[in-house]
Order: sequence, then C-alpha cells, then structure tokens
Amino acid sequence: MGVLSENQKNALHSASLEILQRTGVSVRLDDTRNRLAKAGCQVDNDRVFIPERLIEWALNQHPKHVVLCDRNATPAMALEGRNCYFGTGSDTPFVIDINSGLHRSAVIADIENVSRLADALHNLDFLMCMGIASDVRPEISDLYHFQAMVSNTIKPIVFTAWNASNLEAILRMAETVAGSLENLLRYPFVALYAEPTAPLIHSQIGCEKLEVICRLGLPLVYTPGLITGASSPVSHAGAIVVANAEILSGLLITQLINPGTPVIAGGGGMMTMDMHSMIASYGAPEFMFDWCSLREMGAFYGLPVFGFAGVSDALIFDQQAGIEGALWTLISALSGGNLIHDVGYLESGLTTSYEMIVAMDETIGLVKRFMQGMLVNNDTLAINTIASVGPGGHFLDVPHTLDHFRENWRPDIFCHSNRPDWNEAGASPLGDRALRKVKTILSQHKPEPLPQHVTENIKSIINNATSRLGRMD
Repeated sequence: MGVLSENQKNALHSASLEILQRTGVSVRLDDTRNRLAKAGCQVDNDRVFIPERLIEWALNQHPKHVVLCDRNATPAMALEGRNCYFGTGSDTPFVIDINSGLHRSAVIADIENVSRLADALHNLDFLMCMGIASDVRPEISDLYHFQAMVSNTIKPIVFTAWNASNLEAILRMAETVAGSLENLLRYPFVALYAEPTAPLIHSQIGCEKLEVICRLGLPLVYTPGLITGASSPVSHAGAIVVANAEILSGLLITQLINPGTPVIAGGGGMMTMDMHSMIASYGAPEFMFDWCSLREMGAFYGLPVFGFAGVSDALIFDQQAGIEGALWTLISALSGGNLIHDVGYLESGLTTSYEMIVAMDETIGLVKRFMQGMLVNNDTLAINTIASVGPGGHFLDVPHTLDHFRENWRPDIFCHSNRPDWNEAGASPLGDRALRKVKTILSQHKPEPLPQHVTENIKSIINNATSRLGRMD
C-alpha cells in the first residue's frame, strides 16, 4: 500500500535536506556538536547546519540488515523489507485494573504481568514496558522496568532509559543476561528507544544516551515524537519534513559515533493535535497517513521503520478501541512497517488495557494470516478435485478438504459461533472473553526463568543504583 508518489518522496527528501542545511538542528551536547563540526558541519552556538554529503555518507554506513534475537540468542526478528513484527507499547502512567476495572496508576506488578502476558501471546513478537511504575524510586524506575520485563519473557525487548547513567546500568543487566558483552553484541536481544525533541532538537540527555548505545553498536530506535500544529507545521508535508530532518540528522549522529550502528528509524509519533480537545490523537486518519508517509520515506532510504498497531484514543476497551486498534494493525501491515509497537495503548498513550492487548493479539493473528496471501500450485488449484465433484456436488468429504481446511485462520476469543451456541456459552461480549483469557494466562503461564545468579546480579545492579541515590526524604 503506497501513499506517496516518487515525485513526492523526492520533494520531501529535498525539503528535509534544505532544512538541515539552512535551518539546522539544535544539538545540546558539546561532544556531539564537536563530532558534527569535525565531520564538516557548520556550528553556531548549539545550532548545527548539516550538508547533504554527510547525510548521504550516513545512509551508506547503515547496515542493510538489522536482526534482534530473543533472550536465548535465537534470531527472532529480521527488520528489513516488508517484514512486520508486533509488540506492546511503552511507558503508560495508568492502567485499567483487571480485578476492579478502575483506572489507576501503574505499579511494577503490572509491568511483570504484562510481560508474562506478552510472553504467552503467540502473535506478539517483542515487548516494550507497559507502564511507568509508581511504587518504585522514580529516578531509577527504568531499571525496575527492565528487570520486570527480562525476568518474565524471553522475547526481544525494546526499552527506555531516563538518562545515560541508567542506560549503562540497564546494559549491564542485559550483559549479565547474555552471559558476556561479546554475546550481547553478537546476539542482541535488546534495543534502546530514544527520541529527538520536536522541533529539530537533539537534547543533551538524548545525545548522551546515543553516545552510550552507539559506542557499543547495539540497535536503537530513534524516532520523532511531534504533534502536528504544535511542534510541527499542521500540514502533512511540513510535518513530515520536520520529522524526516530529525531522523536524518539523528542517523548522522549515530553513524559518526560508530559507523554501522543499527538504527530503526522514522515512523514515530506524528500525532495530530485535536484543536477542540487539545489531545494528541492516535486515532486521527491524518496521523495514520503521516505514519504511512514516513514508512515510505524509510523504505526510500533503506532503513527499517518503527510503527503502530493496536492503539486507540478510547478511554476504555470498547467498540472505538477495537475499530481504531484493528485499523492501525492492518494499515501498518499493509504499509510494511517493521517494528510495530503500542499494542494495548488506550487514552492516546496514557493507559494500558490488558483486554486490549489480548484482543489486538488476536487481531494481529488475523492480519498476519491475511498478509500471507495464497499459494497457487497444482495442489491448491485442485483441478482434479473440482472435476471429480462436478456441478452440484459438495467438497465436505473429499480428501483435499481434509488436507487443507486447517490452514484457515481460527479465532480464540473472537466470535465465529451461531447464536444458540453463543447463548449456551454465556452470551459474553468480547471484553469479557478477553479478560477471561488475561486471567487464565496470568494464573497458568510460567515464563522461562532466569538463572538464579543472573537474577541476583540484576538485583545487585539495582541496589547499587539505589545506594547512589541515598535515602528518600
């Protein structure tokens, strides 16, 4: 599915290069500015003006293949071409409680539970932290988040870090899990998520994190997070130019630090500002269009692209949540997004819904089956079977049907029943069935545990970080 013509892509690319050369970007870290100046950029205070040749150089340095492994060093996601992988969203302050149904602040147990849930769901390929825990030290809550995730899933993890010091601590945890730094670099099961600050700022904290992750050469997501009409022009093209300029300048920074660092770029937050409610809308068709445009620009540059699925502006898991979440999932798959996150997001990214995660996992399964298309060969054409049945016959008892009917997708919680069977099963709506599946998984699924010495080492890293903070007043 394409939304941009080749002429439009070239125009957006040219405009992005003009912004980088004429307007420049603000780079708030001395070391990073010095790298850019040494490479040939003009620097005026914190403003850096980037020539086209450096962007071309950076694009040529980026690896053609980005692979993330699982916790056991098995390759799990090849982020290239139109390969699509789906995972949960990141860092919501609130959650819908699965027992009371109340909207409340997230706690570390929610992150542990969502990690176990995602570990069990077959259509989720990776994990991001579904909460900002309110019951741990906020300065190092990101360390607790990583501990909760890595202890409850073997799937690849895309994580956030509040600052460079915390990032270094999290990477020490990841190294402990991998067994050595060499193993972590050879079989990376983690990727950092980081953002520029719109419009056109690479913050000090952001640059410090880039310096840490890129020196090691570990994968990272570096994606814009702008709001059209607020931190970018409200027009589609203008917003994409700002986002694309941030992506390209960020890519240059990563490659100057360490050529060949794998970057999952673009396709990030380009939320549309609803000028009536002042929310940054995830369900806006303009956001969907703008993301598709950035996805195509990513392909234009040969970069893997970050994406969205299973996300909604709805405040609870209701019909709106299902519609918007499913629409995002299908659009991302049809457009060829690679690392597609946010499954389970409600309230424009403020709230996690367990039921939404389970329902969208099923939706992803449906979409994955749709994207498989069909196989055409002598067997599937079934010419001899059609001839043997003939006009007016049926195919219920022929061997060909027995051989192939299991290839059709079957739902787990979606309803394919007739009304009498549905009534006999309790006539429950989708939300009830999703919640029941959540509770079943959380009561029964046991993730593969970490070795005891690894668990103890992770605790020690967190304890050391806590000691450095001192007592809370």
